[in-house]
Amino acid sequence: MTPRAAIIGLSGPALTAEEAALLRASPPVGVILFARNIVAPAQLRALTAAIRDILGAAAPILVDQEGGRVARLKPPAWEGFPAAAAFESAPDVAARANALLLGATCVAEGLDVVCAPVLDIRVPGAHGVIGDRAFSDDPHEVIRLGAAWVAGLQEAGAIPVVKHIPGHGRALADSHHELPRVRACPAQLALDIAPFRALAASGAWAMTAHVLYEAWDAALPATISPTVVGDIIRGEIGFDGVLVTDDLAMGALRGTSNDLATAALSAGCDLVLHCTGRIADTAGVLAGCPVLTDRAAGRIAAARAVRDAFHRRDPATLRALRDAALAAPHAPAGADPTAREA
Repeated sequence: MTPRAAIIGLSGPALTAEEAALLRASPPVGVILFARNIVAPAQLRALTAAIRDILGAAAPILVDQEGGRVARLKPPAWEGFPAAAAFESAPDVAARANALLLGATCVAEGLDVVCAPVLDIRVPGAHGVIGDRAFSDDPHEVIRLGAAWVAGLQEAGAIPVVKHIPGHGRALADSHHELPRVRACPAQLALDIAPFRALAASGAWAMTAHVLYEAWDAALPATISPTVVGDIIRGEIGFDGVLVTDDLAMGALRGTSNDLATAALSAGCDLVLHCTGRIADTAGVLAGCPVLTDRAAGRIAAARAVRDAFHRRDPATLRALRDAALAAPHAPAGADPTAREA
C-alpha cells in the first residue's frame, strides 16, 4: 500500500492497539518520536522495531536531536551533546565528530532521520526560540559548521533534516505559539537563505519555517505559500530534496490540520508533519492526506543514497577530536522550546 504523505506522532512509549490498527489501515510514510515516547534504550528499540514491523523496514523514524536544549535522548540513559553554538569558531572536525556521535546514538535505537542541524542565522534581538540552537550570526560560519554536521550525521547512517527553511532566525515570536512576521528586506533575507542554498545539494531533507515573510508573501506563511516554496525554496535556494513541514499543530498556523496538510502539499511540500500523538487528530490527518507522490518517493530514495555513501568511524577517536577542540563544554541550561508533550 502506498503510504500517505505524512509523518505522524504517537501517544506514548509503546504502540497502542488503536495506533497499530491505524498504521495498518492508513500508513504514513513514517513516524516522529518525542520525549513522551522515549524512556530507556530497550524500550525505544522495541518501539522502533514495532513501528517498522507495520510500516516496513525502510520507514523513516524521525527525532529532534540537536544537542543542548533540544534533545529527546537524554542522560543518563544516553550521552549528552553540546548545543550548536558551542561549535562556533571550532574546527570543522569537532562539529563533524560530534554529529557522527550524535547520529550513531540515534541510529543504534532505530532512529534514522535526525532533525538537525539548524541553519538559521542567530540574529541579536530576535526571539530566543532559536538562540544557541544556531551555530552563529555569521552566514559563512553557519555554512561551514552546517556542512560538517550534515556530513557527520550521514556518516553515522542518519539522514539530516536542515531547519527551518528559508530561515527562522529573524523571527520576533515563537512559531510554536504564534505566527512570526518577518519584515526584512530582500537583501537581509538573502543572508538568511545563504546556508540553505549552500547545502541544498547535500542530500539532507529540509523542514519549513512557519514564518510569514512580507517581502515574499504578505498573506501566507512559508509552509503553505506556493510562492515561498516554489520561487524561494525550490527556485532561488535551489533545494530539490525532501521538503517536510514543521508540525502542523503549532500555534503559528490557523485552521484544521487536514486543511493545512492539503495546503502545504499543494504549495509544494513533499511531506506533512503532525506531532500531537492524539489518535483522533492523527486519524483525521491521514484520512485526508494524499498518498506519497513518485517525485517525493524519488527524493527520499536520493537522500538515502547519499547517506549510504558514507562510512562510520571509531567513537573513541571522535570523542577525543571533539572534546579537545571544545574543551568538553556542558550543554546550556534552559527549557526545550520544541517539546511537544501530550
